[in-house]
Amino acid sequence: MGIKPEARKGRSAADFLPEKLTLPALKEAAADCRGCDLYKNATQTVFGEGPRKAAVMLVGEVPGDQEDRQGRPFVGPAGRILADALAEVGIARETVYVTNAVKHFKWEPQGKRRKHKKPLASEIAACRPWLSAELTVTHPRIVVCLGLTAAQSVLGRPIRLGDERGKFLSGGTGPETFVTIHPSSILRHPEREQQKQEYAHFVRDLKLVQQKLLQFPRDPAA
Repeated sequence: MGIKPEARKGRSAADFLPEKLTLPALKEAAADCRGCDLYKNATQTVFGEGPRKAAVMLVGEVPGDQEDRQGRPFVGPAGRILADALAEVGIARETVYVTNAVKHFKWEPQGKRRKHKKPLASEIAACRPWLSAELTVTHPRIVVCLGLTAAQSVLGRPIRLGDERGKFLSGGTGPETFVTIHPSSILRHPEREQQKQEYAHFVRDLKLVQQKLLQFPRDPAA
């Protein structure tokens, strides 16, 4: 499904996968994952959510502060931007599967706040078996990589976001893979006008996803 199988070498989520791959079983097993050390400072595992037969899977980087507290992906400020952009292009949030490349919040203290910290390559690799299993179970037609970390995890190789953004990359026998920014990057721009411009570009990217969806034959079981 576009992700190379993980060898059972060293610590990784592979040692915590359930025998039967279903979304409920995966979520329950992931709650006890100790495949890397990120669980030590996180409130809980934040697993993906959405319908099993979702045509689109959206993959982010790591849970944020609100996600860590609530145990659900994309429920913070970046999640609101994502929901608005999806609605704008005609994709209902409840019809897509949303998850992250890494399932535990990585952070460092900044005053009274918990500031997001980028995961290491080893942490991304350790968590990749969960994402691979999610892909195996859901069989999405399109995987949307939200940001560099997600793209590298899904594609299994280094990429340049500027070169790959807005493109569909063939997954061979697996899903189409589309690369765009993470919605949190929009919030990092200090100027409101620049945020508006970046948001509009993000919406244009998701519009390409919506248009690609229309090209697929309708699933009679949907």
